[in-house]
Amino acid sequence: MEHSTRLAHISEDGTRTQTVYEHLSGTARLAGAFAAPFGAKEEAEYAAWLHDIGKYSAAFQQRLAGGAATDHSTAGAQEAMKGCAPHVQAAFAVAGHHTGLPDGGNRRTADSADGTLFGRLKKSVEPYDGWREVTLPQSAPPDWANRDPLDFAFFTRMLYSCLVDADFIDTETFMNGQAAPRGNSTALSSLLEKVRTKAAGYLAAQSTLPVSSQRNAVLQACMEKGAHGAPGLYTLTVPTGGGKTFASLAFALEQAAAQGMKRVIYVIPYMSIIDQTAAVFADLLGAENVLADYSCADYKSLEQEKLTPAQYRQLLASENWDAPVVVTTAVQFFESLYANRSSRCRKLHNIANSVIIFDEAQTLPTSYLLPCVSAIAQLVRHYHATAVLCTATQPALEPYFRQFAPEMPLQEIVPDTATLYTTLRRTTLCDAGELTLEALTSQLCALPQVLCVVNRRKTAQEVYAALPAEGSYCLTTLLCAADRRRQLAEIRQRLRESLPCRVVSTSLIEAGVDVDFPAAYREQCGLDSLLQTAGRCNREGHRSAEESLVYRFTLEGCGVPQMLRQNVHAMQYAAGCAAALDSPEAVRAYFKELYFARGEAALDTSNILDALRKGISGCIFPFAQVAEQFHLIEAPTRTVYLPVGEGKALCDQLRSGTVSRTLYRKLGAYSVACYAQQFQALESAGALEPLPNGSAILTDSTLYDSKTGLSMDVETGKGLFF
Repeated sequence: MEHSTRLAHISEDGTRTQTVYEHLSGTARLAGAFAAPFGAKEEAEYAAWLHDIGKYSAAFQQRLAGGAATDHSTAGAQEAMKGCAPHVQAAFAVAGHHTGLPDGGNRRTADSADGTLFGRLKKSVEPYDGWREVTLPQSAPPDWANRDPLDFAFFTRMLYSCLVDADFIDTETFMNGQAAPRGNSTALSSLLEKVRTKAAGYLAAQSTLPVSSQRNAVLQACMEKGAHGAPGLYTLTVPTGGGKTFASLAFALEQAAAQGMKRVIYVIPYMSIIDQTAAVFADLLGAENVLADYSCADYKSLEQEKLTPAQYRQLLASENWDAPVVVTTAVQFFESLYANRSSRCRKLHNIANSVIIFDEAQTLPTSYLLPCVSAIAQLVRHYHATAVLCTATQPALEPYFRQFAPEMPLQEIVPDTATLYTTLRRTTLCDAGELTLEALTSQLCALPQVLCVVNRRKTAQEVYAALPAEGSYCLTTLLCAADRRRQLAEIRQRLRESLPCRVVSTSLIEAGVDVDFPAAYREQCGLDSLLQTAGRCNREGHRSAEESLVYRFTLEGCGVPQMLRQNVHAMQYAAGCAAALDSPEAVRAYFKELYFARGEAALDTSNILDALRKGISGCIFPFAQVAEQFHLIEAPTRTVYLPVGEGKALCDQLRSGTVSRTLYRKLGAYSVACYAQQFQALESAGALEPLPNGSAILTDSTLYDSKTGLSMDVETGKGLFF
């Protein structure tokens, strides 16, 4: 059959053309392949064949010749809604494939100019008759996709992801004249062999330390369950220092190989440890097979010509997570699942058919807990994914998973966690009561090596100032990542060499930072934080539990922060429910009480799930509004770049107008995130050079100290951020 000569694209040099039919065909092929793992191949092809039929219009053809911009997306959405069985999810995907998934709107009151799907359906569009050369596949969404509004909404996003990623790739392939080098990484089976080899070394090693033998038991359990367990919901509950990181990776690769899954996604709680985790995996599996996704900003690389082929593949993989192992943050993972923009959503289909490890699962934000649990349940129930909640302090999530996946119980990977916790108990928890600042610092000075974790950055600064200069460190988020990494390297070295080492830190050290102190102090907090601090004490089990003391204390004149009061209450409740605070029974009681005290409404404070189930003010399926409301970090921050060390030359590049992925990635190590009030104070003091994207460069070098971080000079003296 001879097809229309109507064009979709013209190459930048004007020498090549791609017809609309060629583009629709290529996009449909890709979209169908992306959606096949969750049974939606034909529906994705259907959406792809329709997405650009507006380009058959004379108005769009004139646009290619330099004419005025024209809407080419609405036509396909309107066609999708025709007939007795409208393809609503496809209509959403097509309508938003450039501008983002729209709100559904109100069927009765929607206006053609309001941008909602129902508004777009009333919009007048240019004639596009030539599209009849397209033969639409016979398709429908999977049966489950319309059973529940949450299923409908999640499937719509996944279908949208398949469409926009396919559209991007087909267009990119035409414009470049050849397909980009995607998906050229090592097969998962080869990566599994590397893990098995390393595991064999661990399992064969002889050690008299209980820590080593128990780590091996955890590793063995993970490998066996991964190889023989069915896809589903799992927990991995292991005390801090029990080898969770490597064991969970081993589980994931065994499961992926056994179940024919495509990738492993490792979700960590904080950006500050993404480098550490990715480096561990890269050393074992090869850097080309591990993607560390930092996508906290959308920008284009202008330096692609300078990249090696391997670097270019990594850059492409970061756009859609086309890599065997992806390391990302909880913020990036969950906000993408509730996003509506193509740049954030195009990777979503690659989460299907994956093993997803949620490291430090207890850090899932309480105010968005139900939407997060709902998303995990969707992925496991309908998208051939396995999810593992990996932590030393397992949150009591069973009741919430039963709401969203009643047929899929949580399965613990390690068979006897109680024995594991008893065997791996390496510390003794003590109550130091109320201490003055002077008493606290005196006790810290009496110990050659000690960790002290406090609730406020200001407190950390004050305690640090009272310690001896040699061997003392202050770790807070007021330090840039480069200085934190440098300090941590020094800390680990001093600990190894038995040199004096006193560290005062905020909670940033509690999750994923591998250090081993003989003693620790923790300001009043929740049980999860207390046990995470305890996990930085006697981590390797070289000392007895009786001599490895972890003191919890309150600081005179320094009350518990409002955000921690319920956590403190829950820990007090847990103390009355279990013989020991560092037991699984106490942890379960703690989280149950914490969630009960807050109430279910506090587990979805932005009413995300109700918005998707019932709409907002008559607007059904408010995808755009939900995307705007779903932010795991409630208080928005603004970035301040620091012209210190290597950061000085990087800031100079930024000033010159350079914008590139490489530059922003490097600058991340020389930046501090400031809350609005802090940013304003610096700006008012004339200490910032504003940048067009809302960030700024620090211009007063006296306000940053490589040991204590960012501060500001005010008339009354030096005031520290807290």
